[in-house]
Amino acid sequence: MKLQSLPVVAGGIIITALLWSGCKNAKQNSESPAPKLDSNNSALVRLNNQIFSIPSPIQTALLIKKSGYSYNKEILNSSTNYSRYDTKYKKALNLGIYGADLGYISLYDQTQDAISYLASVEKLANDIGISGMFNEALLKRFQANMGNHDSLLSMVSDAFRKSDAYFKDNRQGDVSSLVLVGGWIESLYFATKANAQNNQKEVVRRIAEQKISVQNLIKMLSGYEGKPDYSDLIKKLTDLSNVFDNVEFVYNYVPPTTDEKNKTTNVNSTSDVKITPEQLKDISDKIAAIRNQITG
Repeated sequence: MKLQSLPVVAGGIIITALLWSGCKNAKQNSESPAPKLDSNNSALVRLNNQIFSIPSPIQTALLIKKSGYSYNKEILNSSTNYSRYDTKYKKALNLGIYGADLGYISLYDQTQDAISYLASVEKLANDIGISGMFNEALLKRFQANMGNHDSLLSMVSDAFRKSDAYFKDNRQGDVSSLVLVGGWIESLYFATKANAQNNQKEVVRRIAEQKISVQNLIKMLSGYEGKPDYSDLIKKLTDLSNVFDNVEFVYNYVPPTTDEKNKTTNVNSTSDVKITPEQLKDISDKIAAIRNQITG
C-alpha cells in the first residue's frame, strides 16, 4: 500500500471521528464536499492532551456491507428504547450507540428506519442539552438526501461535531467520551454478530484489531473513574481487554520498494492475526453483555 498521512482531529474533536470518520478533515462543515467513505483508516482523536487511534463505527458498518452481509435490523438498539434512559450517563452512551445504528442504516438505504433513528437521536440530544444540533431542519435535509450516503454522513457529522464543541466549551469531556465508547461498543457488536452469521477473514481481523482500541478507551475513561457508573464500565472493558490479550498479530517483514519517478514508497510487509474460535466467542459474549446492559 502507499504511505499516506494520518487524519488529524484538531481542538479535541472526538465525536466526528467516532461516528462518521471516512472524512480526513475534521474541520469540514455541512457545506463542504461530502467525504469519501473508507472502511480501513482509523481516526486520531484527542482527549485530555492524549491522542488515541479509534476506528469509527461507520468504517465497521461499511466493511460489513462490503463483505456481502444483508441488512439486519435485529442487531440494532430499538429506536423506541430511548425513553428507558434516565441518567446522563446512559443517555450519552446510547447517543453513541444510536449514532452507530444510524450510520449502519444509512449505508443500507433504509429510509424509514433512518428517519426513526434520527428522531431518537434528537430526543436523547435534547435531554442532554444539545437540542439545537438535531432539529426539524436536519430531519428534512436528511430525508431529502436519502440514497446519498456521503451527504447523509456529512450532514449528521456536522451536528455531532457541534455537539462535541458544546461539551468541550462546557467542560463535559466525560460526556464526549461516553458517546465515543457507545459507538465503539455498537460497532464491535455489529462485527461479532456478522461473523457469527458467516465467518469472513476481514471481519475477523477487524474484531481482532480492537485489542488496541479497547486499551485506548480504558485509558480515555480512566480520568473519570471517580464518577458514578464509570468504574463499572472500566471494569467491564478491562475484562474484555483481558480476553484480547491472547490475540496475536504476526508481522511478516518484506523490504519496501520505492518508485523514484513518482516519489512513492510501497510497504510490502504484511501481518497475520491469530485468534481462535473460542476467543472470538468470548469476545462476542462479553461485548454483547456490555452492550445489552447499556441498552436494556
